[in-house]
Amino acid sequence: MKYIDEFRDKELVAKLSAELGRICSHDWVIMEICGGQTHAIMRYNIEEYLPARISLVHGPGCPVCVTPLELVDKAVAIASMKDVIFASYGDMLRVPGSLKDLLSVKAEGGDIRMVYSPLDALNIAEANPAKKVVFFAIGFETTAPANALSVKEARRRGLKNYSILSSHVLVPPAMKAILTSKNTKIQAFLAAGHVCTIMGYGEYLPIAKEFNIPVVITGFEPVDIMEGIFHAVRMLESGENEVHNAYSRAVTKDGNGPAKQLLQEVFTVTDRKWRGIGIIPNSGYRLSDSYAEYDAEKIFNVSDLSVHESELCIAGQVLQGIKKPLDCPAFGKECKPEHPLGAPMVSAEGACAAYFRFNRKHK
Repeated sequence: MKYIDEFRDKELVAKLSAELGRICSHDWVIMEICGGQTHAIMRYNIEEYLPARISLVHGPGCPVCVTPLELVDKAVAIASMKDVIFASYGDMLRVPGSLKDLLSVKAEGGDIRMVYSPLDALNIAEANPAKKVVFFAIGFETTAPANALSVKEARRRGLKNYSILSSHVLVPPAMKAILTSKNTKIQAFLAAGHVCTIMGYGEYLPIAKEFNIPVVITGFEPVDIMEGIFHAVRMLESGENEVHNAYSRAVTKDGNGPAKQLLQEVFTVTDRKWRGIGIIPNSGYRLSDSYAEYDAEKIFNVSDLSVHESELCIAGQVLQGIKKPLDCPAFGKECKPEHPLGAPMVSAEGACAAYFRFNRKHK
């Protein structure tokens, strides 16, 4: 298939592997930000093509994984209320809250519907005027424009029974939080191409400059990832601390102007708690005051909850790249996809799920 098959070319991967072996003369630690990249790395055994001196660690690039436990509990509380239809993507239904997940609420009679788009939820609201329809709006900058559009469209249609429970998080503040951690070993980043398609790569330039660290924008196919690693190592070896766009077929410096304008209109940047990490300043979106009538947290008055993570789960350390899934004593034992302790084992982009699916060392 054009635009896919050529980025899975084994000969190109082999050439990039050979070139990496030629230029790599030091030990380097590179973090891929996105969980989609993590899954591609595991699926295609990318690490087998890398020199032994290159270590890949997995970042917090899975919005399902970093959605805080308190917000999952708020979703459960809202979904359990009378006359509510709660709409969500499928992977959020199994994310464990402190007591139960959304699938458990559905089993108990709650009207919970899996959708593929916020516009699906909007149409459900229009078809059910006597119900209050809530969409669980999670994601990085990639999905935020569609969720913003659904709110704006709800206003245009005059729908008063639609709202979103926002859990949007932003990538650059998370990168800064990782780099300022005393435990960090990260020397370069592979940034997510789909996020940069919306936001552009310009917002990474100050990070590269402030922290003296290379950032490479790359995609999700084997050739994309190998090329991204190559450019990261090339810059590390030469002492460059720049941003390199290796995903130019989709990414520009300034990103998608209309999408960014929509985000500025509908959302406001706010502090956000990340599951397993804590509060990161200015790292999320909430609805702006002009769209507060569509804010499910305000409509349903769900108060802050005091919750506790499983003591066995080390998801926070995995999400920060401090440890890998196989370092967790519960991995493949108490924690499996059918009964996960933490979100990284639930999500299709979670690092733990990727290791369980593609890594055979735990079996």
